[in-house]
Amino acid sequence: MAAAKTVEQKREERRRFMLEGNLLKVIPVIALPQVVSMLIDSLYNMADTYFVSQLGKAATAAVGVNDSLMMIIRAISLGFGMGASSYISRQLGAKNHEEASRAASTTLMTAMGVVVIIATFAFIFRENVVLMLGATDTSKAYSIEYATWILFSAPFTAASVCLSQSLRAEGSTTYSMIGSVSGCIINIFLDPLFITTFGMGVAGAAIATGISKFISVVILMVPYWTRKCIIDIKPKYFTPKIPLYAEIARMGVPTMLRTSLFSVSTILINNLAGGFGDAALAAVSVANKSMKFVGSAVMGFGQGFQPIAGFCWGAKKYKRVKKAFGLTSLIGIVLCTVLGTGLFVFAKQAVTIFSTDPEVLDIGMLLIRSQCIVLPMHVWVMIATGMFQALGKPFQAGFLGLCRQAFSLIPCVALMTHFWGLTGLSLSQAAADVVSFCFALMLVIPMMKELNRRRSEPDAIE
Repeated sequence: MAAAKTVEQKREERRRFMLEGNLLKVIPVIALPQVVSMLIDSLYNMADTYFVSQLGKAATAAVGVNDSLMMIIRAISLGFGMGASSYISRQLGAKNHEEASRAASTTLMTAMGVVVIIATFAFIFRENVVLMLGATDTSKAYSIEYATWILFSAPFTAASVCLSQSLRAEGSTTYSMIGSVSGCIINIFLDPLFITTFGMGVAGAAIATGISKFISVVILMVPYWTRKCIIDIKPKYFTPKIPLYAEIARMGVPTMLRTSLFSVSTILINNLAGGFGDAALAAVSVANKSMKFVGSAVMGFGQGFQPIAGFCWGAKKYKRVKKAFGLTSLIGIVLCTVLGTGLFVFAKQAVTIFSTDPEVLDIGMLLIRSQCIVLPMHVWVMIATGMFQALGKPFQAGFLGLCRQAFSLIPCVALMTHFWGLTGLSLSQAAADVVSFCFALMLVIPMMKELNRRRSEPDAIE
């Protein structure tokens, strides 16, 4: 009985903190673990590229090619995880704890099953897959090696994403951080061991990734096994019913489409860059990882804001939703302005970490500096998208995702490369961020008006 009271007390304390705590305290407490987690994840990606880059340009290009494959796996996983996360936080805000547990348990088991099926087909046709992703003749063999082990570890990738999102949805971002960071740190230590010491090359980097994902899943399950979470993940809560899947799909499908389109645009960029040679393909890979490291710190704040928004929306505290969005946006813009300026100044040093090839250096610096200029716009769009996801607004979240990729990035990449060649390709991602920012403004302004209108409803809570 005492244990049950303790669980209920934890739930109520967490709920009060999310709904009534000072936002200047709540946002950092919820967001900082996510910031650390994303920074470590980005650091791992950079370390992975660094160790592989010692094998040459073709190997570095192969990692960039397989980034697209990993993005596709993560897109599917995030579709399930983010769809459930939005629903879970809203259910917890409304005190529907069992329904939240059903969503988390069903999502985890379904996502792993779906990813296993997809990874099996991709494994059978892996040579065709890496060529489609943009592998060149010189990087194809490395790409196949890397893809093989990435596909073997795909179920653990899906599980780690879903578990992490469920923990974030209830505000347990520290547990989420511990699981993600542990896996990344293990990966960083395993990379040189498998790549160099064991002489396994590119395959060693992928094997290290697979092992770290498995360990991350085990660590992420610990808080559920020890009942330190608000929700439970148990087989008995597996509820494969259409109404639950429909709720998950409302926000999951837009997320999956957005992330999948990001993969498509990356594949397009890789194929176009590959046409200019391995140096261009390697430069794209290096620049993207450098930008991800800086942007992830700010996007972590955006993701930390989502459970707060979901809780408050479910509890009908609309004024607090608006205030949290404004504060998160301000913090994000200030942070990415400072960090983006630093990376702009030290762009050459950032590229040199991975390659001293003059061609890679020139292309990589242009890619990084152009994106640094518009980084505040890019991050604000991500925060706005997160708000729509948290509030259960599938149209706005999906439309913003389509704006960034289908309506902005893919056309910019295709047109600018056609007219200005490699220079156009290098500047296309920055141009796409400006276009998507304009689209985001068109959606956020009406949303702020809706929040003001809802505050006057009889059941709204100030």
